Amino acid sequence: MKLLIGASSSKIFHLEQFAKNLEKYDVETKVVFDADYADGFPNRKISKWFSSNKKFKKLVNDFKPDVIFVDRTRHFALEASKTDIPLIIHLRGDHWAEIIMAKETLYKSGGRKIAINKWEEIGEECFKNSRLILPICNHLSKITKERYSGKSVETMYQAINSENWFDKKGIDLKHPCVGILQSATIWEKTKEMKILPEVLKKMPDVHFYWAGDGVYRDEVLPLLEKYENFHWLGSLEYPEKVREFLTEIDVYALISGIDMSPLSLQEAQLMEKPVIATNVGGIPELMKDGETGFLIEKGNSTELFEKLSLLLNNLEKSKEMGKKGKSFVEDNFNLDKICNDFLNHLKKHGIGVI
Repeated sequence: MKLLIGASSSKIFHLEQFAKNLEKYDVETKVVFDADYADGFPNRKISKWFSSNKKFKKLVNDFKPDVIFVDRTRHFALEASKTDIPLIIHLRGDHWAEIIMAKETLYKSGGRKIAINKWEEIGEECFKNSRLILPICNHLSKITKERYSGKSVETMYQAINSENWFDKKGIDLKHPCVGILQSATIWEKTKEMKILPEVLKKMPDVHFYWAGDGVYRDEVLPLLEKYENFHWLGSLEYPEKVREFLTEIDVYALISGIDMSPLSLQEAQLMEKPVIATNVGGIPELMKDGETGFLIEKGNSTELFEKLSLLLNNLEKSKEMGKKGKSFVEDNFNLDKICNDFLNHLKKHGIGVI
């Protein structure tokens, strides 16, 4: 079977490893950055609109894939949906809720409103013409099945290669410290960080480091930078600097109001860090509450303070949770398991030649 993967820039690193592992199962793969081969309105690089789409046709004619796999519904997926080749969408977030949130915040009017409406239209066309939708967690699968009752939907978690996650010195942080590694691109996700000031006040001797950036950064950063024990690092180079960051932190915290399957949670566990995460979306599927870390309820700064205190004051407990976290991720999200899940989904739905 020949599998063409159109990858977004943020996931191409992981999808290249996924593709390489599939070769063990006699699957010939080709991974490309999707926007290099298909682009158009509302993206701003008008010069690419026509030339890139010609590249897509040539790519398909030259490689002759049996199946096309994408991790987002952009122009590459749209062009793929117009062919007779089965299209598989690896759905990484609640597309429909994110569209609504975008319309209510940054995309309320003018050109941005036109743009978000176009992205919504493209997404619906891709979903409608896909053969199989693979949400990244059971929580998202349930949402997708409710949205498209007649569609083939199967959960496929994101694969992660544990060999990439090992201790690497390079970033010096003050201790004790808590590491927060998350973007600020979705408001419902980012605004949960507003609970942090109460914790910062109660833990003046603990340093909190946020690695991440995005359009909603300035909605929360001024509230946090008032405290001397809070430090913003901006975006870190992936995976090298992220690896160094996770090596240095004592506890990893995911303070998110909405999330499906954040790889940073798996990465932190592979680095044997105890984790604390908000009990929302697919997050409970990526860890074991009370064993690899703690789940806390959304908006509960007191619970966050209590769990952080427990871990920072009990190094044996932290170390034990870290080791269990690594084993949990290695057992459940390794490349071989996810590749087998993927191929079984194809077989079940009669897609490709396996």
